[in-house]
Amino acid sequence: MANVSNNRPLSPHLQVYKLIPTMLMSIVHRITGAALYFGTVLVAWWLIAAASGPAYYDWANWAMGTIIGKLILLGFTWALLHHMLGGFRHFMWDLGYGFDKHFSTKLAKATIVASLCLTVVVWVIGLLVR
Repeated sequence: MANVSNNRPLSPHLQVYKLIPTMLMSIVHRITGAALYFGTVLVAWWLIAAASGPAYYDWANWAMGTIIGKLILLGFTWALLHHMLGGFRHFMWDLGYGFDKHFSTKLAKATIVASLCLTVVVWVIGLLVR
């Protein structure tokens, strides 16, 4: 669409923007939020299997114990922790803190590092308890 008024610039397209950590974390926060919907279906399936009897529960545990099942559970764990940390970041902003450009960038980078580290910690504890 042509710029009808010379006083207003056209909106730039996504290719104009440089991907920065805060932008990437915003995108990943939305993706992990959507992924948590599918992960919640898996949790519900597992709970239904537990309520349905030992045979169905054993089958559900077997399915989640395969390589693909473990990768899905690992991804769900990371998505849950990453989305939680992103929520804390948004809560901090709601309180009026962390708007400085450099601090916000550091916080975005810390969110990804912390979510990966916490995922490893949760899985190591889970495997040790098992």
